[in-house]
Amino acid sequence: MFEEAAHGLAPLGVIVDPPRLDLSAMMKHKDDTVGANVNGVAFLFRKHKIESFRGVGRLKGAGRVEVVGADGAVQTIETKNIVLATGSAVAPLRDRDASGAEIAIDEKLILSSTGALALAKTPKRLVVVGAGVIGLELGSVWQRLGTEVNAIEYLDRILPGFDLEIAARFQKILEKQGFEFRLASKVTGVRREGTGKAERAVVSYSSVDGATSDTIEADAVLIATGRIPFTQGLGLEDAGVALERGRIVIDEGFATNVPGVYAIGDVVRGPMLAHKAEDEGIAVAEILAGQAGHVNYVVIPSVVYTMPEVAAVGITEEEAKSGGIEVAIGKFPFTANGRARAMRATDGFVKIIADAATDRVLGVHIVGAAAGELIAEAAVLMEFSGSSEDLARTSHAHPTLSEAMREAAFAVAKRAIHI
Repeated sequence: MFEEAAHGLAPLGVIVDPPRLDLSAMMKHKDDTVGANVNGVAFLFRKHKIESFRGVGRLKGAGRVEVVGADGAVQTIETKNIVLATGSAVAPLRDRDASGAEIAIDEKLILSSTGALALAKTPKRLVVVGAGVIGLELGSVWQRLGTEVNAIEYLDRILPGFDLEIAARFQKILEKQGFEFRLASKVTGVRREGTGKAERAVVSYSSVDGATSDTIEADAVLIATGRIPFTQGLGLEDAGVALERGRIVIDEGFATNVPGVYAIGDVVRGPMLAHKAEDEGIAVAEILAGQAGHVNYVVIPSVVYTMPEVAAVGITEEEAKSGGIEVAIGKFPFTANGRARAMRATDGFVKIIADAATDRVLGVHIVGAAAGELIAEAAVLMEFSGSSEDLARTSHAHPTLSEAMREAAFAVAKRAIHI
């Protein structure tokens, strides 16, 4: 909203003085929102008579969990079933050119995603290590608040795992906003210079092939090289729980190899997404209640919360090609959407990938305003094995951004109306 007030309202005839940023008020709103969500869960615990134990938990074998409270008191809980849902932690970045040790995160100069959400002032320059979802989301936040953002990415593209055409368009949009990218590059070191308020970070990086190298100074460095399952210190090895590449091994019913012990979320296979974990939590609860819990992993959407947003569900065009699947593709730009024009939100497009033989929709990819909301329509369609024809023949209100979804579906059969 700050960015919109500063640059987006005058063309709509709304003239305001240059807006001022009250970062402390913004952070208070963020903290209040988080607090309300946490308190809401606590209320649901009380409402449904769920007993909670505060402390550090450790698995002590089948049916037993040890909890160490803040006061050091130890309590052992005995139960029939245990669900491990401990989430993930920031993946460390190692300084290979120096001592080989991890680059220490202090949440002041060297940040994780946690620290990047709680800065006391807007940094003049931020270096983001990694151009994946987290790096782009948080880099986008500070860029819109006035920070110069430089992203260093090991791969030759941004948003690995997303559709390449979508990622390429999104990169151009971000560069137009002021982002700078150093792709096919690796960080070789981070050193501190100065003290107190004058302290700065100097980031050393080189091309992946080692042909070139350079440095860049920054007021803050965000380590956004991914996340790893949080499985350390839980007593898993002593209890005999099987792990593979740091993740807990489960069967189709979320059960580990230890009877009565289950696992869900970031500590098991699949994307590290909150809504994926929620679906698994519902499914395992149903299984423990004697029902048939199930998660359709093919139809789990992913969203990049930037401006504009990026959203995807299903397979990419590259995955279809590598899998030998013949597909038909329909695309529709937001520049041809009436609502997007009125909102001055014409960046981006909708891309639908359908099976060429059956017309079943296999993937939908969006870069544009409200992409995270629009993708839900695609997820519902795919959950019921819908075709692009089904979507194209469904009436959409005019004028809405969702009309771009319908037009892209028409475009699969080269029948788009407004292009």
